[in-house]
Amino acid sequence: MILLTGFEPFGGDSSNPSWAAVLEAQEILRSEGHDVEALELPCVFGESAAVLREAVERLRPELVICVGLAGGRDRLSLERVAINCDDARIPDNAGNRPIDEPVIPEGPAAYFSTLPVKSALRALQIAGIRAEVSQTAGTYVCNHVFYALMHELAGAVPPRARGGFIHVPYDEALLPQGSATPGMATRDMGRGIAVVVRAALETPVDTKLSAGAVH
Repeated sequence: MILLTGFEPFGGDSSNPSWAAVLEAQEILRSEGHDVEALELPCVFGESAAVLREAVERLRPELVICVGLAGGRDRLSLERVAINCDDARIPDNAGNRPIDEPVIPEGPAAYFSTLPVKSALRALQIAGIRAEVSQTAGTYVCNHVFYALMHELAGAVPPRARGGFIHVPYDEALLPQGSATPGMATRDMGRGIAVVVRAALETPVDTKLSAGAVH
């Protein structure tokens, strides 16, 4: 069982490309015979993590990949690390705006993704899909969900599943004509998520590949 999650719209937008991309990936992976469930999360601190935890407990997936929007990026971002910090620049969809609060009180400072991010990056490059390993998932609801997921999976004995987070760009079809804002086709985002899923299922030990950042 594979669990993919995206987010509902937020910040006044009418749609969220993370959810559309997850639905694309679900269709692709199901056509290949994989058992995949897709879940749309609320863009709300606390509630999003609770909905995700319930789904993980109920479905017992072997792989969980959460997906969110990083408007302004021009490629899929394979997030390496989730930090134990909620620091909202804008309110969430319920009006919450935590500042310098922990995702999990007394939790560790950070968790690393357990996805083979370097192998997935290489597979995306081979597939011709723009991608990167990102060193920050921000401090908004995306990071909140990423951290909550990894905390939940880390507490399972024996380890229950691998998990991680992918950020996607804006849907290029919804950008104003002539916009300089980067975007990507939803179909390509979905294909990219499917590539990451395959890499995670096929790669027990990640590849050593340079994908760091100077700044």
